[in-house]
Amino acid sequence: METRQSGPVGRPRGFDADEALERAMLVFWEHGYEGASLAGLTNAMGISTTSMYAAFGNKEELFRKALERYTEGPSAYLARALEEPAALGVATAVLAGVIRTTTRPAHPHGCMGVQGALASGDSGREVRDLLAAWRNNGCSRLRERFQRAVDDGDLEPETDPGLLARYVTTLAFGIAVQAASGVGREELQRMADAALRNWPIV
Repeated sequence: METRQSGPVGRPRGFDADEALERAMLVFWEHGYEGASLAGLTNAMGISTTSMYAAFGNKEELFRKALERYTEGPSAYLARALEEPAALGVATAVLAGVIRTTTRPAHPHGCMGVQGALASGDSGREVRDLLAAWRNNGCSRLRERFQRAVDDGDLEPETDPGLLARYVTTLAFGIAVQAASGVGREELQRMADAALRNWPIV
């Protein structure tokens, strides 16, 4: 007796969810959380508001998914930088990565983790908390890596890994703000080189 294979239940979505999320990420990256309107998001994604809610949830949930995509895509330079064999190489790769990511011609300038936090109303509070945790997580990962460098003798025993991590992340986010203001890649790279010239300085 022939058995019939059942197909997927329900109406097909009719759009590429991956591409839609990519476009939403770019809107949030450029405009921040509150600056990205539902109309602007759905227009960029090429879908209706109903389809957006069905596929991604509400605006905050969409932002969370977009931030995950940003972390795994444009911001993946951090994970790669942590694999550098020396602490100076880690810091150099972090700053080079943020410069490259925040000044790409075909993408919004600045960092989504910074631009996205430009929210002033109560509706943006949870997103601000989310982004603060996102930034602190990056700093914590750097601190752990620099602690390992101290333990391995790559950094002097008196080096404060937490302070050094905070210094590098502050530089990185400062670069992102400058990039969003239109400062060019070459100038940002000269600043990064100058900041690391006397490594470690803390």
